[in-house]
Amino acid sequence: MAINLSKLALLRSFTPIPRLISTAPGRYHFSVCSIDEAPSLGSSTRTEDRANINHQEFQKWHNGGGMFHKTACIESTTLIEIGAVVHSECVVAANVHIGSGTIVGPAVKIGESTKIEYNVSVTNCTIGDACFIHNGVCIGQDGFGFFVDEHGNMMKKPQMQSARIGNHVEIGANTCIDRGSWRDTVIGDHSKIDNLVQIGHNVVIGKNCILCGQVGIAGSVTMGDYVTLAGRVAVRDHVSIVSKVRLAANSVVTKDIKEPGDYGGFPAVRTVPIHEWRKQVAVLQTLKKRAP
Repeated sequence: MAINLSKLALLRSFTPIPRLISTAPGRYHFSVCSIDEAPSLGSSTRTEDRANINHQEFQKWHNGGGMFHKTACIESTTLIEIGAVVHSECVVAANVHIGSGTIVGPAVKIGESTKIEYNVSVTNCTIGDACFIHNGVCIGQDGFGFFVDEHGNMMKKPQMQSARIGNHVEIGANTCIDRGSWRDTVIGDHSKIDNLVQIGHNVVIGKNCILCGQVGIAGSVTMGDYVTLAGRVAVRDHVSIVSKVRLAANSVVTKDIKEPGDYGGFPAVRTVPIHEWRKQVAVLQTLKKRAP
């Protein structure tokens, strides 16, 4: 009897007991707290802090078979598919869908009715309502920032801010959005991002913007609302682009764009109308072929 009691005490010490919220007679869903009681997203959890994670504090979610940490705040209508993991102090609102293989890092917030597909990584970020995040997206990882110290060695700059994704944002497969270093990286409401887009740290993108495939935006860029970047547009660091600008495919923005309109080329210049600029490009290509 003494041995059995000692085993029972040991088992209870390692088995977390979450709050049980009844949704129907005889039926319960696991949750640690309500969304209203959720902790605010403060300083983000660093990689080195994860060494102290206790795997025994993770439990199986009732809807989908994924795993969640006992301190996460998850609405009972959330679907966490098998193979997905929701880490500590996360806040997941109602009707969220988290696909298999997705990792939701510590202290992430996900808004209502957002769908996250397979093999997504979200850390150090907040995601708004009704977003759609496709396969392989990475949000909230460290930005690309380094400096040379007095000994000539390449040193990493601290990346301590977050990434904030607005409402009704769609992010295409294998797109990467870095967390900020001196300000949050921000994607405005209703913006749409294609596959294979790179958004550097500290970038602020306004509302209703469109970023087509293979666009690359360097760090600390500021974009207004209703900006459209066609395929493979590149934007250098610390550039500002006003609202209602459209950039032709393969354009390179090297300086601030201060007036709305259509732009194209390398460096990107204003084209009025855009078809005249296309004619000029075609003529230059023809002359190049005729040259001896």
